[in-house]
Amino acid sequence: MKKLQELDFIIDKLTKSIENAVTGDSFQTEISILTKEDLKNITKKNGWLFDWKTEKKNVQKEIYKLTIVGNSHIIQGIISLEVKEDHVYMHLVESAPFNRGTSKVYLGVLGNLVAFACKLSFQRGHEGNVSFLAKTKLIEHYEQTLGASHFGGRVMIIETKAALKLVQQYF
Repeated sequence: MKKLQELDFIIDKLTKSIENAVTGDSFQTEISILTKEDLKNITKKNGWLFDWKTEKKNVQKEIYKLTIVGNSHIIQGIISLEVKEDHVYMHLVESAPFNRGTSKVYLGVLGNLVAFACKLSFQRGHEGNVSFLAKTKLIEHYEQTLGASHFGGRVMIIETKAALKLVQQYF
């Protein structure tokens, strides 16, 4: 069995959708299934960190993309989720290369994707519960920004109350 990926994403800001880092303008977003067509440009050569082609091949996982309403060909971020028996598991989450670092274009991308994972958990009857593995140094960051609980080891869980807060923030 493959080792589970530790996540080390940073929540820059919880926004209402996503927000232009310079102007502060807010843009409505939509989340949809990542398609084979999308994968053509989502490569390490183009600055993406993860191998999304391999991720997409795993039938257990559902891969979603975040785009701005009316501009669906530019992907702002991607998330890989697996619906388990009693929660949704976050395998990977990544901002587009232009949404990382000090000169990022949009804030709130990763918060938006995590909120979607919570929303999906509610929709699938799992009360918003989401879990993921965190890099040790980011455990406190996830507790503060997402309201996640440290479950032991590197396991983090977002429970109903925190999940509801995130879903209401974004949706």
